[in-house]
Amino acid sequence: MSSQNPDPLEDRLTGLEPGGGVPPGETPPAEASTGGPQGHDEGGPPRGTQVAVLVLIGIVVLLCLLFFVGYIISLL
Repeated sequence: MSSQNPDPLEDRLTGLEPGGGVPPGETPPAEASTGGPQGHDEGGPPRGTQVAVLVLIGIVVLLCLLFFVGYIISLL
């Protein structure tokens, strides 16, 4: 007993080889990348703001360090 193909259009598709593969030249070309400008500028905060944040972080780290050093000295 032979079974029928569930997809009757499969035999009439163009570009397919008998095993279901696609011969060279039948595939679409690779898509292009977006290397050009995107239409907007990626501006960040002003340089003064960056420096102020780094100085603030440095002060907090220094205060924590002094706190722990003072705590260790008080234990001695």
